[in-house]
Amino acid sequence: MKSGDYEYIWQASDWPTWRFDLAVLAGPMAEVSRAQGLLIGRLADVGMALRDQTSLAALTEDVVKTSEIEGEQLDVESVRSSIARRLGVDIGALAPVDRHVEGVVEMVFDATAHCAAPVSQERLFGWHAALFPTGYSGLSRIKVGGWRDDASGPMQVVSGPIGRQRVHFEAPPADRLEVETSRFLDWLNGTSNEPSLLEAGLGHLWFVTLHPFDDGNGRIARAIGDLLLARADGSPQRFYSLSAQIQRERTAYYDILERTQKRSMDVTEWLAWFLDTLHRAVDQAQHTLDAVLAKARFWQHWAATPLNERQVKLLNRLLDGFEGKLTSSKWAAIAKCSPDTALRDINDLLARGVLRKSDAGGRSTSYELNDRPE
Repeated sequence: MKSGDYEYIWQASDWPTWRFDLAVLAGPMAEVSRAQGLLIGRLADVGMALRDQTSLAALTEDVVKTSEIEGEQLDVESVRSSIARRLGVDIGALAPVDRHVEGVVEMVFDATAHCAAPVSQERLFGWHAALFPTGYSGLSRIKVGGWRDDASGPMQVVSGPIGRQRVHFEAPPADRLEVETSRFLDWLNGTSNEPSLLEAGLGHLWFVTLHPFDDGNGRIARAIGDLLLARADGSPQRFYSLSAQIQRERTAYYDILERTQKRSMDVTEWLAWFLDTLHRAVDQAQHTLDAVLAKARFWQHWAATPLNERQVKLLNRLLDGFEGKLTSSKWAAIAKCSPDTALRDINDLLARGVLRKSDAGGRSTSYELNDRPE
């Protein structure tokens, strides 16, 4: 599919003069703003501690999911521990954190917590270096903290087995990157006439179209989008995760990107998709806040119950959304205790009514939280 006499939008004669139909986008923008207002209104009533817990949950999800989009799995507990330290939130015993997790957290946190600061070439290089602390992407050595040089050929986004690969997109050649990235950064740091929510969508699209690094372009593009959303919100504290919503709609994300990058400079369809996805992300944050409030009510209800450190740790894991079934063997592994100690911990909580045996069948007995107090 070609548009006129070119294949990709960066080859268009009017690149990068973005066009969009504001009349089409006005309704979706108003809906996003309304959803944001409802969320902020609820958060204003819950107090600083619970707002911090909600921000911790949102940032943890953001870091985990922005990597998951690229097929990379991060340890959730390590990510939560790294962010909790930065936010000053007490989550009990902290999980060990490796430098790769720290790097992704550092980038996301810097983009949002310091959203008002200018974005320079050096700042982007710092983010890139943080994502790849060893200088490798998987088993491949990459150029870190500098623009790609295309030494091994043009930068392409491909899929499929070797020999039958499909090219979804080819980025501008490396010799154009100094000019292209300078123009992008001038726009990012300048005064724009576009509505702020649309700026976030344009910044994301523009950077991922330039694809200026050997790897990590998607994660950095989403961080730039988050930075612009934080500016739009007028607050560096994050309570929703667009990356998590994009991960949930990953196929649609890649489809709309490919269509947009092969069309004209009219990006109305991309911005409409971006706003709709953002709206769903803000709505999802309401469920995150519900979970934070339910967790607070749970601990208020059991505040007078004497519990050991292992029990507190495992109950928090259940409250934060434990994946799979909690068995005594999993309890022992997570709490780093013997099977007998795990069973004593569990039986104590069963007797107190904190836990109950799950109704779900299976070879091993599993446990779940008793009905949470309303």
